[in-house]
Amino acid sequence: MNEGSRVLKVLEAYEAESGQQLNKEKTSLFFSKNTKRETQDQVKHIFRAHVIQHHEKYLGLPPLVGKGKRKAFNRIKDQVGRKIAGWKGRLLSSAGREILIKAVAQATPTYTMSCFKLPDSLCKDLNSMMSNFWWGQKNKERKLAWVAWEKLCTPKEEGGLGFRDLKAFNLALLAKQGWRIQQNTNSLAHKVLKAKYFADRTFKEAQLGRGPSYIW
Repeated sequence: MNEGSRVLKVLEAYEAESGQQLNKEKTSLFFSKNTKRETQDQVKHIFRAHVIQHHEKYLGLPPLVGKGKRKAFNRIKDQVGRKIAGWKGRLLSSAGREILIKAVAQATPTYTMSCFKLPDSLCKDLNSMMSNFWWGQKNKERKLAWVAWEKLCTPKEEGGLGFRDLKAFNLALLAKQGWRIQQNTNSLAHKVLKAKYFADRTFKEAQLGRGPSYIW
């Protein structure tokens, strides 16, 4: 069996297991530098799809995260930055700034954080952008923060404002995904991850493994 036939067999198994069918009109191919030319030609012949040189996003998420993890997720910082820049020109009360931070700025990266652990430096930058906006920054001037951002992230009952610490929130979302994997053992996600990373043990006993994907 050649490489192209193996790929087709894997996809057929996926379609049978998931109930989803590959849309060949929307299919694109990406090959690593180590893929033999002969293998590339076989796969292209089977799928008759165009070859791309850079990964496209899937549902807004990067399908492959390489060594440049910060670069892969900088899109989130750009999105939040544009939103905050648009708000700075408005005359907003402290209550208005609080609502915008909680309902928009901190909600923007939620979907990505439920799948990936964002770099700590990115979470720190996002927290800093929101803190500056909260304290009234209009352009790029430095504003005095009368209270530490960590204090503002505590519940209102404890003297804070209930903002999210994005690093802690990110870990909480990923912990929730881990709980789902343990509870839904018949799900496709559990079956795929178990076969790859903890075939002979439970999820709690799983190790990082060799060459794991970034999502794992």
